[in-house]
Amino acid sequence: MRLLALDSALARASAAVLEDGLVLGAASGETSAALAVLAAKALASSGLAARDLDAIAATVGPGSFTGIRAGLALAEGLGLAAGIPVVGVSVGEAISALLPDIPPARLWVAIDSRRGRIFLERGGQVTAWDAASLPQPPEPVVLAGDAAVAAAARLGARARLAGIRLPDAKGVARAAALRLAGLLPPRPASPVYVDPPAALLPGDVRPPPR
Repeated sequence: MRLLALDSALARASAAVLEDGLVLGAASGETSAALAVLAAKALASSGLAARDLDAIAATVGPGSFTGIRAGLALAEGLGLAAGIPVVGVSVGEAISALLPDIPPARLWVAIDSRRGRIFLERGGQVTAWDAASLPQPPEPVVLAGDAAVAAAARLGARARLAGIRLPDAKGVARAAALRLAGLLPPRPASPVYVDPPAALLPGDVRPPPR
């Protein structure tokens, strides 16, 4: 199976082309604004065009509103043009795919909400917590994600740190392959937003008609 994977959910953007788990081309950058260029570089390195792919995968969050939307918009546009499906992958699923030796039930992915809280992805669910009120795990867990260090400071001896802080397109592709094989439950290519948007319409502005 040939997949193009895109990630721009957190502080780094990346694209990768994989065939049956083998990386054929990859590129990374610092912002979601470069994602289309990174995708083009990954495809060029692989020697494939979008029409040669079986699917496109993109991270759906949680994470940056702008980054998530940029990744999904590019994935949907490429998928529509090539006539291939687009698969959603969460940040936690992408990181878990890069840590195959850690049972998913023991992996907690902690993500900085940038609004003073931590998004915690565990067991396929995402919840938001104040750092001081993080739940105590019933058994020892492994922490990954860009807020893993802060979470570990709160959880103490019941948590140890994994080495991965950010998702990567290679992990997105591997998680997507599991999803397409039926080994992960279905997930639409739709953004995962945990908190309401920070920007609100003024009170005297009517919402658009439905």
